[in-house]
Amino acid sequence: MSKIAYDPTKDKFARWIRRSFLLRTLFYKTLDLFFLRSWYVRTALRDIFREHHADTGYRKILDAGSGFGQYDRFILKSFPDVVIHALDIKEDYLEDCRFYFQKDIENERIRFDTHDLTRDDLPPEMYDVAVCVDVLEHIEDDIGVMNRIQKALRPGGLFVMHSPSHFSKEDADGDEFFVDEHARAGYSKDELGRKMRESGFEPVSLRYSYGKWGHRAWVMLIKIPMLWFTRFGMVTMLWLPLYYIITLLPGLAMMTADRKRNNERGTGILGIAKKPI
Repeated sequence: MSKIAYDPTKDKFARWIRRSFLLRTLFYKTLDLFFLRSWYVRTALRDIFREHHADTGYRKILDAGSGFGQYDRFILKSFPDVVIHALDIKEDYLEDCRFYFQKDIENERIRFDTHDLTRDDLPPEMYDVAVCVDVLEHIEDDIGVMNRIQKALRPGGLFVMHSPSHFSKEDADGDEFFVDEHARAGYSKDELGRKMRESGFEPVSLRYSYGKWGHRAWVMLIKIPMLWFTRFGMVTMLWLPLYYIITLLPGLAMMTADRKRNNERGTGILGIAKKPI
């Protein structure tokens, strides 16, 4: 068995944490710890706001495909004067986020709306930064979606995305994709840069994530447990704590090594692009 079904597993976890503030907070912290892409995205956002926030007034953030809302939580906690417009196609995920972020919604720091990025237009020149994490690989018309996001950014606005790279096909063991819900295996730097330009962006930075050490950590901490969840369901929870007692520290050390390297290849890709002024 080489393929995993992320969405059914994610939906099961969503039901577990649906109306528990404590469990959901713990879930967010777990995602931030275990998923290397979160390390890359959070670092990129810190760098962007450290460099641009004070002098350009970056305030309005678009989360295009907010999912569980983990990046919204990070942004709200890290940058106290920004406001977020979070969009997703899954209404149940949005309802869960509205419950968790109720105080932030009341303080008008965040809004959650149902939105289909493949069909629905966005308000023109509304946002300063758009975040789109592990979304585009699910969408056939990725150029169309990036073009809608580009139009929604103000001139000089930044687009931050993460996706699997074309090297992730090596994990599929002969299948076209490793994850059932993906429309493509991933992007090369050349392909992503070209599609960004076709969407009206100027690429700023294209960097492979999940290089040699990051990929090894992902196999150990994510791929193997996810394959167990796909095959055995929630029974996997019976032996998972013992498994992580053995593997967590080595995995985190590998992830730290990966983030410090300039990977020549990797199974993920972090892209940053700018809307021309």
